[in-house]
Amino acid sequence: MNILALDLGTSSVRGLVLDADTRPLPGALARRKVDLAIGDDGTGTLSGPDYLASLVDCLDELADAGHLHDVNLVAVSAQWHSVLPLDRAGAPLGPVITWLDTRPGPVGGTSGPADPDGFHQRTGCWWHRSYWSMRLPWLREQSGPIARFVGLPEYVLGELLDSAPMSVSQASGTGLLDLSTLRWDEEALTLAGARPQELPPLGELDWHGRLRAERARRWPQLAHARWSPPVGDGGASNVGSGCVDPSRAAVTVGTSAAVRLMQRIPAGEPMPRLPERLWRYRVDHDHVVTGAAYASGGNLFAWANRELRLPQGAELDAALALVPAGGGRPADPRFGGDRPPGLAPAGTGRLGGLSFSTTSVDILAGLMQGLCELVAEDLVVLESTIDKPVGVVLGGGAVAASTWWRQAFAAALAPRPVSHQRNPEIGATGAALVALGRFGDAVDLADIGRTDELVLPTTTGRSHPQYPS
Repeated sequence: MNILALDLGTSSVRGLVLDADTRPLPGALARRKVDLAIGDDGTGTLSGPDYLASLVDCLDELADAGHLHDVNLVAVSAQWHSVLPLDRAGAPLGPVITWLDTRPGPVGGTSGPADPDGFHQRTGCWWHRSYWSMRLPWLREQSGPIARFVGLPEYVLGELLDSAPMSVSQASGTGLLDLSTLRWDEEALTLAGARPQELPPLGELDWHGRLRAERARRWPQLAHARWSPPVGDGGASNVGSGCVDPSRAAVTVGTSAAVRLMQRIPAGEPMPRLPERLWRYRVDHDHVVTGAAYASGGNLFAWANRELRLPQGAELDAALALVPAGGGRPADPRFGGDRPPGLAPAGTGRLGGLSFSTTSVDILAGLMQGLCELVAEDLVVLESTIDKPVGVVLGGGAVAASTWWRQAFAAALAPRPVSHQRNPEIGATGAALVALGRFGDAVDLADIGRTDELVLPTTTGRSHPQYPS
């Protein structure tokens, strides 16, 4: 049995084929870049039809190369928090509002939940611009009559499958779901000004989708494959990193970044109290993930690479190796503003300590170090929920590509043991493990390595390897 794993990300759409042990098959990877519309006013949107076309291109590429034979399961990791308004015919009424968008705000004098803490404990979320409780009323003011709302995964899969309900994982990212009952929260619906029929139906525990007949004719190899419920990308990344219990936290740096701790808490069971500054979402009916997220991650490097004329490849690695962990210029990396519960708008990033000797590499190192410090602060809060320190596994394409960033995280998070997941496709791999129900195998299957590859300079100018404690 082979598994087709899809990663519906923010900067790219990817499809890869895995074997039954979730190991990637050689060459069986297709990727398309996503065009994001980013604006100084906080805009962070993408085109739903263009996104669908990119996914179709990925599937065509894999099919044409013969990689879809023997696939009988399709697993999906998808970005959380997106929302797309539709008309009565199911056509988009505008672009997809992604997690990057900081424009939504309260409308009509709404004052928020009657008991903010109770609301936070039930939904794992806040009344905040990132969630549907605030986004839906704002969207109604921006466009004409809206028939219903979907997330990006429901829109894309709704165009491919016979049905596309919203998984409990994706629903938990809307801020409208009661995490214990797995039903829409009445107060959250009131704040959103939405009726259940205007939202996607919630998927049942045993839901699996099938390709529509016309799509099956295009990809006959997938005609009988089962499609599993989409997993929120953060939860999938935890599983793909082997962080499936409270002994290890995952720090993932892709386009954005997050620190998360996963626990097995089936629906209906009591959950630990949620600290004020952390969120909590569902991975599936039996598992939750608690953590903090940041609007900046690999996009910091993308900005620096575009604007600062950085050295490339081995030359950049060598230049970074001369900057000690914890070094670089002081920086606030919140270029994209705050993720919840913070309210800082896009454009909050700052650089300090600049002089005529400052290099582009110094600035890059400062930005990366700034993110390490944000994560270190929130990891302390996360550990308070279980009253003990944790190990850390770094993952995601950005840290997989940067030895210096891994070592900077190891220094910032010391004395905790810090390792890294060498597989850059942790989201897709994690979604496959969730679809298979193989949480217990995630630790053994994770390709976890040390963080001691970096060679840092000594005061004498000679170099020596730095090892984490």
